[in-house]
Amino acid sequence: MRVVSLVPSLTEAVAVTVPEVLVGATDWCTHPAGLDVARVGGSKYPDLDRVFALRPDLVLLNVEENRRADADALVAAGVPVRVTYPRTVPQALTELADLLAALGVTAEPDWLTAARRAWAAPTTTPVPRRAVIPVWRRPWVVLGGDTFAGDVLRRLGVANLYADDAERYPRPDLDALRAREPDLVVLPDEPYAFTAADGPEAFPGTPCALVSGRHLTWYGPSLAEAPGLLAAQLADPVTHPRLDPGGGPGSRPRFRRPG
Repeated sequence: MRVVSLVPSLTEAVAVTVPEVLVGATDWCTHPAGLDVARVGGSKYPDLDRVFALRPDLVLLNVEENRRADADALVAAGVPVRVTYPRTVPQALTELADLLAALGVTAEPDWLTAARRAWAAPTTTPVPRRAVIPVWRRPWVVLGGDTFAGDVLRRLGVANLYADDAERYPRPDLDALRAREPDLVVLPDEPYAFTAADGPEAFPGTPCALVSGRHLTWYGPSLAEAPGLLAAQLADPVTHPRLDPGGGPGSRPRFRRPG
């Protein structure tokens, strides 16, 4: 079998389990390190001519990562596709198992077994932390409801303040985000690369947890270590200083410790 993956997390899952079938991946497929397969462009805009040239027996897609137009073009050309769309951790584990079985894997790989165990009793906090979770800025985009990343955070004791929004990825302005008065702002390093110097300053006085976007949004081998790593990152937020009322030339930053 010859497989082309247009989904970074699925690329990693296939590459560490049945590397011999993987013949192509996107430029954004960064794991496992040193992956040596043909590259076919980006997830949103792959070079389909490169995909066709690899003569794939199967192309892996995801509803959120890839465009319907590309899926339709592949099907029209007679290329079989497999489309994933997990919105919860259990769904992700099931879809991964089903994919590997379809690729001829007869025994569950160690990383998938470890992922099941890791999520069987995830770390939670006694009282859920009310949070907003931006995934982009300029404009601001946040996690809404029915998303895989939202379910990951819910299982780790984070209550998404936009979980009931009609949009899966709402675009509130910054004033609207602040008006929700979150206890915590969760800032992943992908798709937007939030850092301590780019993100927390928009929420002065509010703890901001800088987390691994790969462990928050990817469903693959990273799921095994995601609960422990994300729990530690959520427990160690940074807080940008807030100026004393008045904010004049002589004002001083006022630091607030989380909690």
